[in-house]
Amino acid sequence: MTSSIARLHDFGQSPWYDNLTRPLITEGGLQALIDNDGIRGVTSNPTIFERAMGTGDAYDEELKACAGEGLTIEESYWRLVVHDVGHAADLLAPTYQSTGGGDGFVSLEVSPDLAHQTDSTVKQAGVLHGQVGRQNVMIKIPATKEGIPAIEANLAAGINTNITLIFSLDRYGEVIEAFLRGLERCAAAGGDLASVASVASFFVSRVDTETDRRLPEGHPLRGKAAVANAKLAYEMFRERFAGDRWDALAAKGAKVQRPLWASTSTKNPAYSPTLYVDDLIGQHTVNTLAQASIDALHGGDVNLRADAIEDDVAGARAVIADLAGADVDFADVTATLEREGVASFSTSIHDAFKTLEKRRAEVT
Repeated sequence: MTSSIARLHDFGQSPWYDNLTRPLITEGGLQALIDNDGIRGVTSNPTIFERAMGTGDAYDEELKACAGEGLTIEESYWRLVVHDVGHAADLLAPTYQSTGGGDGFVSLEVSPDLAHQTDSTVKQAGVLHGQVGRQNVMIKIPATKEGIPAIEANLAAGINTNITLIFSLDRYGEVIEAFLRGLERCAAAGGDLASVASVASFFVSRVDTETDRRLPEGHPLRGKAAVANAKLAYEMFRERFAGDRWDALAAKGAKVQRPLWASTSTKNPAYSPTLYVDDLIGQHTVNTLAQASIDALHGGDVNLRADAIEDDVAGARAVIADLAGADVDFADVTATLEREGVASFSTSIHDAFKTLEKRRAEVT
């Protein structure tokens, strides 16, 4: 493959696609991304599905069938979502097989309404995992305080897990600890660690958006915090997945929990459209690309550099430290983003319910 996106493989990074719609599956778009750009996975979230269900008539027939079965709108939503995720997983199954279970995943997120309910999250994660019934599906759980024990429980049960909405290094440390404890529990119960996969989705562009909002126009730190934060997260990844504790799990077949760079399309037109791709290339990482990033990688000057994520880590540390001197409380930035991220996804899923309710009235 000659695509710039496929070249990420050469640097140890897996490109995933941050979108999922029924037409993308049925009309060959996803297969083309797999064949031509080397896309190795797909992520979804309530916002993506809300947009998909609000466009066109792709879901009408199944929505009508759901109504005929007497399903509620919420039950219908999950039926549609599970089917989309399952069909996408089938398209990526050859990738999953050829990479030995290292790639080829599709992510399905639990309801954001459960983000602060540990037990309910664990229960729904198990239900969704069973309903999809594919090896190459990851259940997405947000990295809230209450989500951390749910993440551990999910992994202990041997369920592939995508931990989403990570913004702070402190929370990322808790995510890694939950991953390690979950695998240790899984192994103690006789589970096969080689079959358990996980990614830690560290959100990027939103960090610059919120940090820049708190800095005056023209400040030299604008557009610097997101990449700096990701570089320090990668440094933590390298440190934590080494040593006796990790070696003991690796000896039992465990795979590292890869950092996944999420929200990597550039929001500020003043910044390079591939800023959050060029500077985040690293071994054992994933970049989940929105269509805007894919278009930019196809059409512009691309500066792909091996191990770019490890360039000038000291400078990244200085950026985060200097924010305090600029009167930016970075801990509050990341806490705000976590709170707003959960709220945004919750709004999206309820908007999807409203869309489906209106559409069902039109087709039945």
